[in-house]
Amino acid sequence: MLKLEHQTLNDRAYGALKQELISGGFSPGQTLVIRKLAETFGISTTPIREALQRLVAERLLEMQNNRSVIVPLLSAPAFEELTRIRIAVEGLAGEMAATRMSESGLANIQATLAGMQRAIEACDTRAYLTLNEAFHFAIYQHAGAPILLNMIRDLWGRVGPYLKLLMQADRYIPQSNDAHRRIVAALEQRSGPTVRIFIEEDIAVAAAVLSTTLAK
Repeated sequence: MLKLEHQTLNDRAYGALKQELISGGFSPGQTLVIRKLAETFGISTTPIREALQRLVAERLLEMQNNRSVIVPLLSAPAFEELTRIRIAVEGLAGEMAATRMSESGLANIQATLAGMQRAIEACDTRAYLTLNEAFHFAIYQHAGAPILLNMIRDLWGRVGPYLKLLMQADRYIPQSNDAHRRIVAALEQRSGPTVRIFIEEDIAVAAAVLSTTLAK
C-alpha cells in the first residue's frame, strides 16, 4: 500500500510538471531546481526528482553535464520541424472533432473564446495563455482519439515554454484571436475540413512570429 501511494505521488508530480511545460509556466532555458519545485508543490524532493528524470527521458527536459535540469532551447530547424508536425496532427484532431462535438462542448468553446478576448483587452497574458490552452484542448478532446491527444500534449510540452513569448510580440497580439474566431465559426457549421484549415493557420501564424524571435 505504501508503495502504491508513493507511485501515485510520483505520477502527480510528473503530471504537474508536464502541465507547467504545456501551459508556459516554465521559460526556455530555465533551470529547474528540485528543492524549489518541492516547496512550490508542497511535497518532498524524491517525487520531484523522479518526475524530472521521466521528463528528461521523454526529452521534454534536458540534463546538463553538471546534472542540472533545464527547459530545452529549440534551434530554428527543430522549431520548424515541431511546427510542421503540430500542423499535421492538430489539424487532424480539429477536423475529427468538428462532427463529434456536442452542443454543450461548442458552447464551452465559444465562452472560452470570449474569455480570451477579455484577457487580451485587459493585457492579462497569463489568463490568455491559460484560456488558449483550454480552447485548443477542448476541441481536440472531442476528436475521440486518445492516442492523438497524447501526441498533441507531448508536442505542447515542447512548445509551451515559448508561447509566452508570443504575448510579447506587438504585431501578434492584435491578431491573436483572428484564427480562433474562424475556428469557432467553422465548428458551428460542423465543417471538419474548414476547422482543419484554420487550426493550421493559427499554428502557422504564431510560429512565424516565434521564428523571428528564435532567429535573433
